[in-house]
Amino acid sequence: MSPGVSAHTNIEQSSTLRKQSIQQLDGLIQFAINRDAGRKQYQAQSQAMRETGVSQSTLMDPKLKVGFGGLPVDSFRFDEDPMTNISVGLMQQFERGSSSNLKQKRANQQADGMALQVDGRAIDIANSLTQLWLELGYQQYAHQVLKENRRLMMEMEQFVETNYGLGKSEAQDLLNAQLNVSKLDEKILSNQQMQRRILSQMSEWLGDEWLYQNSNVMATNQISWPQLDDYLESAGESTQHYQRINEHPIVKMADQTIASSETLVALAEQAYTPQFGVEVMYAYRQADNMRGEPASDLVSAYLTMDIPLFTDNRQDRDLAAAQYQVGASRSQKDVLLAQMNAKVNALLIDRINLTERIDRFKTTLLSQASARTQAVERGYQNNTAQFNDVISASSDELTLALEYQRLITDLSLVNSSLSALLGGFTFQANPPTITNNESLR
Repeated sequence: MSPGVSAHTNIEQSSTLRKQSIQQLDGLIQFAINRDAGRKQYQAQSQAMRETGVSQSTLMDPKLKVGFGGLPVDSFRFDEDPMTNISVGLMQQFERGSSSNLKQKRANQQADGMALQVDGRAIDIANSLTQLWLELGYQQYAHQVLKENRRLMMEMEQFVETNYGLGKSEAQDLLNAQLNVSKLDEKILSNQQMQRRILSQMSEWLGDEWLYQNSNVMATNQISWPQLDDYLESAGESTQHYQRINEHPIVKMADQTIASSETLVALAEQAYTPQFGVEVMYAYRQADNMRGEPASDLVSAYLTMDIPLFTDNRQDRDLAAAQYQVGASRSQKDVLLAQMNAKVNALLIDRINLTERIDRFKTTLLSQASARTQAVERGYQNNTAQFNDVISASSDELTLALEYQRLITDLSLVNSSLSALLGGFTFQANPPTITNNESLR
């Protein structure tokens, strides 16, 4: 009899099943990214900003001016006084300096920053789904361990019940064995609840229809990360990962914010240049002039210009505010880089510690637990050990195997978080197609 060893062998997921599980996860990530409404939202907002930029960079609509002048109030006749005229005019206002081009440039920079959120959202989806998948894989493994432990406790209960019938065991021994079985039943129910909860969380990205059709999936708690491993191998023991972090969409968004702020400075500088306007009017006259001849129609043209002479409390303040905003944007990026680099280093410490603990399990603890189980089984066969000792040793071996899988799961979770920061995911995310009348639901 070898319950512990055989149980561990049956529970361990084969490499073929693990490979199939990883391929299924890749398909789910791609499916979730393609259907994600959040990416469509950011893409639509980006397009909206570009359209707004075109609108802001276009000249203001000309103004039509229609009216009359010099109308005598005693007769209200248009043909009595030669000064009376009916006027039609057009007025056109122009932007200051290069303000139009700068406004469109800034809008495009903001749109580019919003478009980067589309890529950032894809990374968040991949990381969230991967972590849920890994946790589901662990819970499924734990479910098998709990079932195997329950089988062992059932054998123990039957053994104690037999001895109790023969008068070799106390009633409290039987009650204790039955209590252990009930405890494991409760743990199995709790584990099933956790699995259903994880599946429900995954439906946030995969949809409720997927949840209905895929209530039973085989996940895994161990994933390979070739791109992440290649980078970490090249980085060595370095604690500065800024070059790699700079490629993250969030950091690129910070760069776009800085560029947008610098454009705002250039836009504020345009406030020191004059603003021009043109007005052209045509006046039609019906009365005769003083010589009795038809009075000539009139044409007027005006050039308007505002001169920014008093700049202390407006232009100077706006320019200073824009310059401060550039400094704030740069400081914000520095803070972001420091936070992300610190997070990477903290995750790397966890990665090293988990790897060491996993190696200790593989080289020492698991082999010792297996050897102990085999020794107790031989002792039981030679009548030098009790059956409950065999059950206890097998249960301890399963518990250690579960702890080992927990460490593997935690290592995979750390690798997933590192991949989200250092570009370790390999999915292909195409920009979502958006029309101007598309509903986001």
